[in-house]
Amino acid sequence: MVMSLRVSELQVLLGYAGRNKHGRKHELLTKALHLLKAGCSPAVQMKIKELYRRRFPTKMVSPVDLLSLPHLPSALHPVHPDVKLQRLPFYDVLDELIKPTSLASDNSQRFQEACYAFALTPQQVQQISSSMDISGNKCDFAVQVQLRFCLSETSCTQEDHFPPNLCVKVNGKPCNLPGYLPPTKNGVEPKRPSRPINITSLVRLSTTVPNTIVVSWTSEIGRSFSMAVYLVRQQSSAVLLQRLRAKGIRNPDHSRALIKEKLTADPESEIATTSLRVSLLCPLGKMRLTIPCRSMTCSHLQCFDATLYIQMNEKKPTWVCPVCDKKAPYEHLIIDGLFMEILNSCSDCDEIQFKEDGSWAPMRSKKEVQEVSASYNGVDNLSQSDDHEHKRSSHDNNKKVDVIDLTLDSSSDEELDDEPPPKRPCPPLSPVSPPATKG
Repeated sequence: MVMSLRVSELQVLLGYAGRNKHGRKHELLTKALHLLKAGCSPAVQMKIKELYRRRFPTKMVSPVDLLSLPHLPSALHPVHPDVKLQRLPFYDVLDELIKPTSLASDNSQRFQEACYAFALTPQQVQQISSSMDISGNKCDFAVQVQLRFCLSETSCTQEDHFPPNLCVKVNGKPCNLPGYLPPTKNGVEPKRPSRPINITSLVRLSTTVPNTIVVSWTSEIGRSFSMAVYLVRQQSSAVLLQRLRAKGIRNPDHSRALIKEKLTADPESEIATTSLRVSLLCPLGKMRLTIPCRSMTCSHLQCFDATLYIQMNEKKPTWVCPVCDKKAPYEHLIIDGLFMEILNSCSDCDEIQFKEDGSWAPMRSKKEVQEVSASYNGVDNLSQSDDHEHKRSSHDNNKKVDVIDLTLDSSSDEELDDEPPPKRPCPPLSPVSPPATKG
C-alpha cells in the first residue's frame, strides 16, 4: 500500500506519524517504509489504509480489476518472486537485507525506475565496521553489502544478469558498475559483465537512518528482472582450497572404475582402445600437478591443479573446465585420489599410461625419446641388445666407419665409383699384374 502512494500522500502520512516530510519521492518512500519496519502504531496503520482507499476506491480494487492497474508493482509482478540466485563460492551469505524482489515501476514507459530501502541492525553495523581493512589509500571491507540482479526465472537457480541500460544510485550517490565489454560484432550493443556489486562504501552504517537504492533500467518485452541485497563475508582462494581439502580425497577406486569403463572393448567398434595416456602437468600452468582435481560432471580423466584453478577464478570467475570447456563450478570439484597416489610415487615423469585393468605405467619423457631417436641415426627395428651395442659404438670412431659403410649411403674419397663390393677386394689387382710381367 505504501509503495503505491503519491508524494502528497506520503507527506501526509509522515506528517501524521511525526516524521520529516520533506524530500524527493524516493526519500519520502524510504522514510515511510522504515516507519513500517520499525513497527508503527495501529493509528499509523489505519492512516496508511485510509490514504490507500482514497487513492483506490473499493470498487477499483476487486481481484479482477487489480491486474489492470499498472501503477501497482504487485499487480503485474510478484514483489517477492520465488527466485533463487546462484551461490557465489567467494562469498558467504550472512543475512538477506532485501530478498529477491521484482524490478517493477509505476509507469508503462520504456525507461523504468524503482526505489528500494533497507535498514541495518546494530549487529550488522558492527559486523561491517569491525571487518574494515585500510591499506594505503584504499579501504576494504571483508563483510560487505552486496547488490545482485538476475532474471525473474523460477525454473532453476539464476546467474547474475543486469537489466539493459542499468543505472543505480545508493543514498543519492551513483554506484560504479562493471565496465562494458568490447563488442563481439559490429553494430552489436556493448554489454556489461554481470556480477555482484559491492555497495558497502555507499551504505550508511547507521541503525536509525535507512538506506535507499534507486534503480533505473530499460524494460524488455517478455523479460522481467529481480534484485536482491545481501550481507556477505568475502573469502580468499586459500580458504576455498582449505574447504576443498576438508571435503576429502575421492577414493582411487572411482577413477580406476572410470578407466576400466573407458577401456572396455565396444563390440560395435572396429578399433579397440587398450590404453590411455594422461599428462601429470596442469593444462593451466603447464607445471606438475600438486592437488589434482576435476569436476564430478567431467567425463575425462585428465586433472588440473586445484590451487591454480581457484586462484584464476578469484580474479575472473568463469568456473569453466580447462580440459573440456564445460562448466566446472566450485561445489562440483573433487580431489582425485588415484592421481594423488601416482604423483607421490612417480616423480621422474610427466606422463603416464593407464591399462585395461586400471593399472598404470610411466611414459618415457620427450627428452629421453629424442636422445634415443638421435642415437638410432635413422635405423629402425633395432633390438634392445643392438640398441646398447649401437650406443657403445657411437663412442668408437673405427666402429662408426663400419656402420656408415654398411648403409651404402656414401662413398669414400679413396675408393672408385665402379669398385666392386668389399667382399672381393682382390680382382681389381689381376688386370694390373700381366702388363708388368711383359714389360
